[in-house]
Amino acid sequence: MTIRLLFFALVLINGNIDAAEFSIETIEFQSRQVRLTGSIVAPTKRSPIAAVVFVHGSGPQKRNLYWAKRFADNGIITLVYDKRGVGESGGVYESQQSVSEKNINLLADDALAAFEALRKHPTTQGLALGYTGISQAGWIVPIAAEKSGQLDFIALWSAPVCKVSEEDIFSRYTADRDGVDAGGRVPSFQEALNARTEKYRWPKFLGKDSNPSDHLQHLDVPGLWIFGGRDGSIPVDLSIQRLDRLSEAGHEYEYILYSHLGHNNMPKTFESVVSWIKRIVH
Repeated sequence: MTIRLLFFALVLINGNIDAAEFSIETIEFQSRQVRLTGSIVAPTKRSPIAAVVFVHGSGPQKRNLYWAKRFADNGIITLVYDKRGVGESGGVYESQQSVSEKNINLLADDALAAFEALRKHPTTQGLALGYTGISQAGWIVPIAAEKSGQLDFIALWSAPVCKVSEEDIFSRYTADRDGVDAGGRVPSFQEALNARTEKYRWPKFLGKDSNPSDHLQHLDVPGLWIFGGRDGSIPVDLSIQRLDRLSEAGHEYEYILYSHLGHNNMPKTFESVVSWIKRIVH
């Protein structure tokens, strides 16, 4: 009985400590006449050094408070929000044509509205502001960033730097499986392309085949991409080629390739992004 009471006492003490390390404020903002809801998570025991909006990957994603708290632990204020049509956000979640030109641009406008809400918040005045995100955010963030023109950096995990069609060709070939063979190897994009038995045709009803390079070439801010060498969801080799091309053109874009990791590598690479943001800010 004494042990159980001691255990609960420790839980309560730790809970109080955790609660005192950051604040969570619910926030609402408008995007294309729809009310979106999220949370601003801020450190309370240290002065913030930067502020970011975290943009979702694909699927009906709610705000990710876990990663927002991790950022707050490192002195970074974070706005996380429920994707439209999900959780407490209004609107309709698009499940059938999520990578259409219309939906990618819609989600980019939502990310832009979130960024404006964060930029105008009293706690972020004078701070460096940026976008972070994962996976599908690779198509969304460059559009929102170009439209904003107010940000200082972008940092993305497993984010494609290629057309939607190119990612589709690759992920169909790998069936979205990390480390496709027993040795953990994934094919190159060219291998996936050469394996096709018929020419790939982009469906016209999806609109323009979104290409992040179209927007990244117009940005003048530092950027970091984290890739896993065993990622079976996006063509990492092709994305690196595109980033190298943009860097050669004068853009301050960097990437880190973790050869042993797959698509969902945030838990093992989070500190790398935090360290990079701290370096950029200072």
